[in-house]
Amino acid sequence: MPRKHSACAGALPVHQPRGADWLSSPQRPPSPPGAAASPLRCSASPLGCSASSLGCSASPLGCSASPLGCSASLCLPPQTARCHLHPEKKQRCRLDGQETDGSKFISSSGSDFSDPIYKEIAMTNGCINRMSKEELRAKLSEFKLETRGVKDVLKKRLKNYYKKQKLMLKESNTVDSYYDYICIIDFEATCEEGNPAEFLHEIIEFPVVLLNTHTLEIEDTFQQYVRPAVNAQLSDFCIGLTGITQDQVDRADAFPQVLKKVIEWMKSKELGTKYKYCILTDGSWDMSKFLNIQCQLSRLKYPSFAKKWINIRKSYGNFYKVPRSQTKLTIMLEKLGMDYDGRPHSGLDDSKNIARIAVRMLQDGCELRINEKILGGQLMSVSSSLPIEGAPAPQMPHSRK
Repeated sequence: MPRKHSACAGALPVHQPRGADWLSSPQRPPSPPGAAASPLRCSASPLGCSASSLGCSASPLGCSASPLGCSASLCLPPQTARCHLHPEKKQRCRLDGQETDGSKFISSSGSDFSDPIYKEIAMTNGCINRMSKEELRAKLSEFKLETRGVKDVLKKRLKNYYKKQKLMLKESNTVDSYYDYICIIDFEATCEEGNPAEFLHEIIEFPVVLLNTHTLEIEDTFQQYVRPAVNAQLSDFCIGLTGITQDQVDRADAFPQVLKKVIEWMKSKELGTKYKYCILTDGSWDMSKFLNIQCQLSRLKYPSFAKKWINIRKSYGNFYKVPRSQTKLTIMLEKLGMDYDGRPHSGLDDSKNIARIAVRMLQDGCELRINEKILGGQLMSVSSSLPIEGAPAPQMPHSRK
């Protein structure tokens, strides 16, 4: 399939997520020779709670533990809050977002996070930033979380686990508003080597992977090959790339009939009626180019259920703070400590692997949200600050006049 290398796909800016890290701290200082490695010990928050899941010492007042293993006392005054990372260096993480090493202070914007819960999260983030890869894996293992991935991914995973635990108490109603299902779609289309600009790509495989966001498991899949009309004969390059044979497309239905089957399958899952759902793709091309062009060739209006979607490349880049060049499917899998499972450029196998990435991101605390849409045939970004909105119940689009 001609993957998403086009200037069209790269035209949208990548926006950094809001409130990703509250505290930017220096590198963790080395331990003195002969010193035994010790867990980071963070003391209390403005609520008098010892600050984190990172091996925090128990409250001297013997208060009960929170879900993250920190003591929760209302007795300690805010002024006593300190994070003694390395006593031998006299370095402290202060609760007000400042760090002191002797007379030096590094300030952060404390006014943006006046709620005490964010100050406590900020303290923990600073501690996590100083952990080695081995310490991160040990702590993740303690919480029965995935331990695979590069160091930056492990840090993000631990930070978001702690953040999620704290904010669940504060915003328990957010879970009910999220999607029940995510439909992952990765089309395969006709192509030629070099993909000349004038070449019309027609969809030749329509896969859908149904991901249950509550169980984080693939609940069902749909796959149909599609018979192309303009370029009915597949190129050798296309056959070699996708593994789709000429015989398979010759025996397949035309696109309108396949789309009708997709919609019937989605209706049988009660998507958009009983269950809230959205579409997720690997890049912008599947919806803004392949489906858009195919609907024009098939004389169909663009289906309403596919007008907005999650571009997982953009979500991955923003969440893990990596450049666009590191958001290709195989690279995302590699950075998350996973190998590709199946045949590359098989639409169904690609969709399943994209689903694996989505599951890992949800486990790491990312709230995958719609971030792109097509309006008047044009690709546009969608603000992440908008309320979570599910796709409408799927309906067969009308014919174009």
